[in-house]
This record gives sequence, structure tokens and C-alpha cells, in this order.
Amino acid sequence: MNDNKEKVRAKKIFDLLQEEYPDAKIALDFSNPFQLLIATILSAQCTDQRVNLVTKELFKKYKSPKDFLIVSDEELEKDIFSTGFYKQKTKSIKACCQALIENHNSKVPSDFDELVKLPSVGRKTASVVAGNTFGIPAIAVDTHVKRLSNLLGFVDTDNPDKIEMRLKELLPKEYWILSSHLLATHGRKVCIANRPKCEICIVAKYCPGKKLISGK
Repeated sequence: MNDNKEKVRAKKIFDLLQEEYPDAKIALDFSNPFQLLIATILSAQCTDQRVNLVTKELFKKYKSPKDFLIVSDEELEKDIFSTGFYKQKTKSIKACCQALIENHNSKVPSDFDELVKLPSVGRKTASVVAGNTFGIPAIAVDTHVKRLSNLLGFVDTDNPDKIEMRLKELLPKEYWILSSHLLATHGRKVCIANRPKCEICIVAKYCPGKKLISGK
């Protein structure tokens, strides 16, 4: 399929998903860029629902980068324990907060390249923060985006950077931020891993992966 036809197919799929999920948005709860940065770090290998439960209390206690640095590792580990990998996440959060204080006057930078330079902040985290707090066009590739992008035939790779770049090639820039939320919502509600509901899928007729799953 040539790129022009593929762009038309991709846009049609995301238009249908937007009609199906008009309220699709980021699942993490936050009130400012710093909270979203911390929540996204905590979301690694953890459900958004669990992160939201933890941050509901966490953000009452820790309101600035300095607040995360003045407590002991043990105390922070206890506070984020249920998100998993709590020792590594504690190190990541503290390193990131230290960089914010030293290099950005304790503020989360609104520049994508500066976000990526922060310790423990990869392209996915930077994209989440850039798109959802600063309105910078970005595509965050999480497990849902990775899985559905392959099923829908947009890519044939598990490399998140390649998936991000390919989706950016296929979609108009104004679709980028929302595209992640649409795929994540569809992945949770219909295209569920190991038990997809192809029979009720709004984009099934455009999905090459349907034949692999259902044999039809």
C-alpha cells in the first residue's frame, strides 16, 4: 500500500475512533506539569488506576521538586511502594527533581528537547508531558499504542521510537496528541490483549490484524 493510501486509511481509523470515544483523554490525574511528570515516571510497569490512587495522597505531601529531595529514600519508597519497582522509581524521581532544581529553577521545561534531557525521562514521558500540559504536538507510545499500531498494520516493529515516527508520518499534526489517548482507550475497552472484541470493533474493516486474530 502506498503512503498516500495509508495516510487516508490511518486518518479514517482515527476519525472513527474519535467519533467512538469523544471524551478520550489521558488517564493519569494531575493538576500541573510537575505532577504529570512524576505520575508518568510512576506509571512505568504500573496501571494508571494504581498510579492515581498513589498520587492522590502523594501530591498532598510533595508539592515541589524540593519536597521529594528532603525526604529519605526509604520514606519515598514507602509512599510509592504499591506502584512497583519503587527503589528504581525513587532514584529516578529524585534525579529528575535534582535536575529541575539545578537547571530549570524547579520548573518543568516546556521545550521537548529539554524534557528529554531530564534524568529518567525518555521520549514517551516527554511526549506525555509536552502534549498534555503544554499542547506541544507529540505522540506517546505506551503498550496500547505499540500493540494496536502493529495490529492495525501501521508498523511492524516493537521499537517505540520507530512507531512514534511512523505515526507522525501518517497522521496530521493536529491528531498527534489525541492519537495516543484514542488507541489506549480502544485498547482498554475493545481491542483487549488476548481477548479482542473484533465483532464490535468500530475499525475492524480497516484492520489487517483482525484476520490474524479471528481467522476471518
